[in-house]
Amino acid sequence: MVSPSALYNHLKEAEPFFLLAGPNVIESEGHVLKMARQIKSVTEKLGLQLVFKSSFDKANRTSAKSFRGPGLEEGLKILERVKTTFDLPIVTDVHEAYQCEPVARIADIIQIPAFLCRQTDLLESAAKTGKIVNIKKGQFCASSVMVNSAEKVRLAGNPNVMVCERGTMFGYNDLIVDPRNIEWLRDAHCPVVADVTHSLQQPAGRKLEGGGVASGGLRELIPCIARTCVAVGVDGIFMEVHDNPLEAPVDGPTQWPLQNLEELLEELMAIARVTKGKQKFKINLTPVDEKF
Repeated sequence: MVSPSALYNHLKEAEPFFLLAGPNVIESEGHVLKMARQIKSVTEKLGLQLVFKSSFDKANRTSAKSFRGPGLEEGLKILERVKTTFDLPIVTDVHEAYQCEPVARIADIIQIPAFLCRQTDLLESAAKTGKIVNIKKGQFCASSVMVNSAEKVRLAGNPNVMVCERGTMFGYNDLIVDPRNIEWLRDAHCPVVADVTHSLQQPAGRKLEGGGVASGGLRELIPCIARTCVAVGVDGIFMEVHDNPLEAPVDGPTQWPLQNLEELLEELMAIARVTKGKQKFKINLTPVDEKF
């Protein structure tokens, strides 16, 4: 078993970037195993480091009637099966402090949802597991907030932290991605990840027949945001992927089609290899004389 520090260092050194990818939520054991196998086949072909992602519980769904997943106990059994069957590291999210210890027995990366990015007890509980902690930037937060959130993890004794851009609220039912945040998030002194699928959500922006609302999304703009983030310079890409997005029970409008995964990743890798986005641009303010 690879130690958290070894995996963390491996991800930091991954070129041109590492990938956190999988279906939004565990729909069934069979579906998750299928998705893990198929996504791994793409990343192995391309030479990308994959961390498989899926959630056991979507506790922040817009509606109480919405599908949430199999729950903690059953969900972790399924993720363990993925891990052992395909020899893949696992990332999944937690919503309450008590979940961190059991999740850490299976997951290699514990993800803090954007809505909870400032919750000290949750951050400290995740940190104390020793596992890598990936903190999603809240849609309501400046990037500077993430400096403090990352520091909470470190002060709890865990240096293995990374931060993730996932868009900023723009009005009531839309998000925008400000590329400057990618640069500013580096002030947290840890790997920076770009969530290129949730960033295209339109929260509670879709009215349902018979009343109520659900989150919509702009799937067609995922390549636009992904290209931008990679060009600016990120260490990792977070991407939710589905084999049948139109029938996905959670976040269907912003899950990327498995059919198009290889094509998009190939393009992003090409961009990453030519950009100098991860390097600080040295600005020369020396006055220019006549010999220029």
